[in-house]
Amino acid sequence: MSDEPKKRFLVLHDYGMGGLWWWIHARSAPQIVTTFAEVEIIEDPEILARFVDDDLTEVDIDTAIMPPGLDGLREQRNAQRGLRGFGALAGRDVVHLRRTWEEADDTEPAVYFEELGPDGRRLRQVEVYRDGTAIRTGPDDWPFNPPNDLYDPELARWEIDPHEFEQAWCQARSED
Repeated sequence: MSDEPKKRFLVLHDYGMGGLWWWIHARSAPQIVTTFAEVEIIEDPEILARFVDDDLTEVDIDTAIMPPGLDGLREQRNAQRGLRGFGALAGRDVVHLRRTWEEADDTEPAVYFEELGPDGRRLRQVEVYRDGTAIRTGPDDWPFNPPNDLYDPELARWEIDPHEFEQAWCQARSED
C-alpha cells in the first residue's frame, strides 16, 4: 500500500439512461478506473459543485465490502485485469473501432465504425446496414453517449486503423 494520502473523487457509472454516483476516497483517479469497470471520474467544476452537499455514498477504495452497484463493477474489473488487451486503449487521444452486430436484421446496423475520444465517448460513428447503406452521425445525433470503458479487454479486439475508419466515414452519407 502506498503512503500517499487519499483524496475524494466524484465517480459516475453512466449506463446511458441514468447513472450511479459515489464519492470515492482513493490515492488517484487511475487507481479508481483500474479498480472499477465502467466508471468515470468527474472533474467538471460545475458538476462537482452540484454534488458537494449531496448525500452520496462515500466509499474508501480499500474497503472490502462495496455498496450495491459498485461491488459488481469491482468484480467485473477483477475478472478483466488478467485478460489480454486489458487497458490497451486507455490513455489514447482517439480510438477507432469496427464492431459487428450479429443480431442485426435488415432495419438495424450490421456494423458500427466508431471514433472514441480519450474519455471513451463517441466522437463520430458510421452505421453500415446489410444492404450496404452507410450512415454517418455525430454527437448532436445521439440522445445518449455514455462512455465506453477503454480498459475493457473486449473492446481492444475491435480496434482498427484510423484510415479504415476515415474510409468508412467518407463513403457514408449524413443522417436525414
